[in-house]
Amino acid sequence: MWMLVGAILGCAGYSYLGFNEGRGIVVSAIIGTVGGVLGGTMIQPLFSATATAAVPGDFNTSGLIFAAVAATAFLAVGDVVYKRWRV
Repeated sequence: MWMLVGAILGCAGYSYLGFNEGRGIVVSAIIGTVGGVLGGTMIQPLFSATATAAVPGDFNTSGLIFAAVAATAFLAVGDVVYKRWRV
């Protein structure tokens, strides 16, 4: 689910916001997917604690929100890097 959210945000960022225009829509989707996975698996457990013993990697809404925020941040940083250094 995190990969799907990241890929959708990558495609939307490319289409509507013009992120990573020189790289293409596929690269934007890949950057968004990586951001979504890292946000959902690594960043979300740092900030959300539950009273019950939740299974790591289990789907929850906060994980989805963190995945979306991380994917957006990755896309924004990727766009800045591309515009600044053409990498």
